Amino acid sequence: MSNAQRPTYSYRSMTAADVPSAHALSVQLKWPHRLEDWAMLQRVAHGFVVEDQGRVIGSAFTCPQGGHATIGLVIVSDEYQGQGIGRKLMELAIEACGTRTAILNATLAGAPLYASQGFVDFGHVQQHQGQARVPALQALAAGEHCRALTSADNARLIQLANAGSGLDREALLTDLFEVVEHSVGIERDGQLCAFALLRPFGRGRCIGPVVAQTAEQARHLITQLLARVPDAFVRIDIPVHTDLAPWLEDAGLKQVDSVAQMARGTPPQPSGGVQQFALATQAVG
Repeated sequence: MSNAQRPTYSYRSMTAADVPSAHALSVQLKWPHRLEDWAMLQRVAHGFVVEDQGRVIGSAFTCPQGGHATIGLVIVSDEYQGQGIGRKLMELAIEACGTRTAILNATLAGAPLYASQGFVDFGHVQQHQGQARVPALQALAAGEHCRALTSADNARLIQLANAGSGLDREALLTDLFEVVEHSVGIERDGQLCAFALLRPFGRGRCIGPVVAQTAEQARHLITQLLARVPDAFVRIDIPVHTDLAPWLEDAGLKQVDSVAQMARGTPPQPSGGVQQFALATQAVG
């Protein structure tokens, strides 16, 4: 096709009014995101859409989180593949990062495009889901106890989430707090040192983020949340290095997918003796 014959598409920032059309793109891919999941991302991130004569045919998001920005939900409708639309959306998303380091979780199909734009693998995330069998509750270390959380704990949860992820999670978690169904934390010497959240997402519930000092704490928190929704469909996305996968498999949460963690610069690093054992979502890390 000559340049004169090539169609002209319109790229612009996403608005709340675009969310239903953008959600329809993920439905076409059989991704489980609900309309509410898209709306959350539109509130906390800078979204982009591309239109063909007023019809939304592609999307992308950039979510600033301190010195880094996560890029997610980069989608181009099937019939428009191969025309450079995905590359243009990525260029807009990267530009929106400004001086922040761009990071993302790449599907197998998307990884070559991201690699061509300077992204390098730094890990992998496994998606586990299913109707879980509630595992036996592991005992905590001496001096630790688990309790339900309240809004009075929110400031401390943000501190832990920032340290565990290496990102600034305040805007994201402030939004998520409004929809959390259950939240639990581990306290030692009067100070929260680990937490986990459960909320509606996709086909059922999502557990995440989970931030803890040890895998034993993370398993205890996850078990506490699973016990609160014994009949629910649950999803959890874990970095591979956490070594939670065999335990989740035994609990009935089977691995169904894996994505590559990629960065265009130095990846975020945990600090303060905690780490992130489960993501909030793949789109925002």
